[in-house]
Amino acid sequence: MINTLLALAGFALTDPAPAQHAKRVQASGSTVPQPVVTEDEGVAGQSAATMRVADWIAASADNGALPYLIIDKNAASLLLFDAKGKALAKVPVLIGVAVGDDASPGIGSKNLAEIGPAEKTTPAGRFLAKYGLAAGRQKVLWVDYATSVALHPIPKGASPKERRRQRMLSPTPDDNRITFGCINVPMAFYNKSLRPLFQKKGGYVYILPDTKPLEAVFPRLRVQALLNGSSR
Repeated sequence: MINTLLALAGFALTDPAPAQHAKRVQASGSTVPQPVVTEDEGVAGQSAATMRVADWIAASADNGALPYLIIDKNAASLLLFDAKGKALAKVPVLIGVAVGDDASPGIGSKNLAEIGPAEKTTPAGRFLAKYGLAAGRQKVLWVDYATSVALHPIPKGASPKERRRQRMLSPTPDDNRITFGCINVPMAFYNKSLRPLFQKKGGYVYILPDTKPLEAVFPRLRVQALLNGSSR
């Protein structure tokens, strides 16, 4: 999946994925105000999995001098880091309806009516994300272009019955699964914090698994654990 995304870094706009994503954006969302961004929280209070991945990235410089973010699906939260590894912001996110860490084959070219509930997953992994155009010349941050997974604010024009803003503002992550697989973030965070960092060269997105072992998604964690053990 990662190699496919890298191969498509030029964002061939004639491919079907952008058009399908635009339909997904238009089919869901809210026009109500967005939640306030929580700035400068660092990584305190995060899950053990988030801390492990954050420590590994910082120790190995896996982000390659690019900004990056870590998404914990189980906690429905996102941590944003600059290129030097400084934690800049923590915000809630909305993710795919279905629990699972793999995108269904060919989902990027499917019509909405063809996508079953079990296929609406947010895939786990390490992705090189870049901005590109979807249908209607809408600019989005493509996380995995091949499967039409993008990161963007809560979209406009959909039924308010989905209550996306309310889900994002709720105190628990239990109701944050509502999208077709894309990642929704607060508008203020997207415009003020994320876009200025990612708009020129892109950055890395690390999405933690909710069904697979952490090491199965990020094999280099095993190497980091060995190095940490040998340094004691």
